[in-house]
Amino acid sequence: MTEMPRRVAVVGSGPAGFYAAGALLAADPPAEVDMIERLPTPWGLVRLGVAPDHENIKAVSRAFERIAQRPGFRFFGNIELGRDLTNADLVRLYDAVIYSVGAQTDRRLGIPGEDLPGSWAATEFVAWYNGHPDFQELEFDLSGERAVVIGNGNVAIDVARMLALTAEELAPTDTTEKAERAILESGIRDIVMLGRRGPAQASFTPPELQELGELVGADVVVDPAELELDAASEAALEQDRERARRNVEILREFAAREPTAKSKTLRLRFKVSPVAILGDERVEAVEVVKNVLEAGLDGQIRAVATDEREVIPCGVVFRSVGYTGVALPDLPFDERRGTLPNQGGRVLDERGEPIPGLYCAGWIKRGPSGVIGTNKKDATETVELVLEDAEAGLLVRDREAGNLEDLLVERGVDFVAYGGWEAINGLERKRGEPVGRPRIKLCTWEELLAAGRS
Repeated sequence: MTEMPRRVAVVGSGPAGFYAAGALLAADPPAEVDMIERLPTPWGLVRLGVAPDHENIKAVSRAFERIAQRPGFRFFGNIELGRDLTNADLVRLYDAVIYSVGAQTDRRLGIPGEDLPGSWAATEFVAWYNGHPDFQELEFDLSGERAVVIGNGNVAIDVARMLALTAEELAPTDTTEKAERAILESGIRDIVMLGRRGPAQASFTPPELQELGELVGADVVVDPAELELDAASEAALEQDRERARRNVEILREFAAREPTAKSKTLRLRFKVSPVAILGDERVEAVEVVKNVLEAGLDGQIRAVATDEREVIPCGVVFRSVGYTGVALPDLPFDERRGTLPNQGGRVLDERGEPIPGLYCAGWIKRGPSGVIGTNKKDATETVELVLEDAEAGLLVRDREAGNLEDLLVERGVDFVAYGGWEAINGLERKRGEPVGRPRIKLCTWEELLAAGRS
């Protein structure tokens, strides 16, 4: 029988963290798992990243609730690494530490005007309308007639769709009251989504794309000329029938539609790259270059700029070109990939050697890729390495080090236990019930901590 580590810390409470906790708690014999989270609330992007009108995707949280009810699980919210605890503390207190902190910031475009007022990272907008307490003071000026969304993934689609939703579509969601009011009162009538490569290379998934065609208040417009495929893209459809072929089919169906004079228009553009965000004191337009696609020697299809440029007037820009990880205090970091350097989940030192007892899972391990379910396989792979190292006798902790809860109390740290999160959860659901919403979120640190203490 595997000599299971008795106590494991999981830092980060999103899908990867919960799937890792579930695998550890289901091991034979099970481990004790302490989940450590910077926010007072768990679930990561399931709570604060999934679009509010995707309640069916958020249902995965029920699996996380079941994991949290297993014997041996504890939750410590409102705990920040570097402020309240150090990696050295965790290494001393636990047999193993699994970091599953996600990718917490956005990638940069690296073009002039990127930091003009009115140019926003999509991550900021998503966090704002989802009620993340760090982003509630932001003010988005949506008074202009056109918004430009730069990117061709599911987050870009979420942002474009949220800007297009009507009052009846927003009503049954948990969008924050402030965000809902801003969207409904906005002057935006034209939403343009820009893709650097062609429709066959777009990274959004067919169900999310299909939803755009079902919007109550927005016509979806696609230029048939931008759907013409080169030979390499045609070949890509044969290799990726599940996603690329289906995406192209849906886009062709959109292109064949006649506009129905809805109040808003959502335009999907392809083979265009932003080269500058223009404006004197704030965003006034985006300059784009038109691309052609070329297949490289490695078979990868690349966008190559032409001499043809276009200026798209707009009042606000949302940049959605991917997430990236952030370095953690006292841990190695791969700046290029935005991840902890690792081999299958074992964190590596500067010489490329595994650091005993340190592991990672999720986006901080592999980069921002896949869907929520991808994290289950990823986290299970990491836990298998933890078990393997335990069996080999490589996991050692200070048996006299004591307990995390005692250390936090000794340091006067105001943490939120799982019962505190249940109080927050219960209050939010109770607030939403009379108006037919799944919840009305508490959005500020003060509200969350007050409810968590109750």
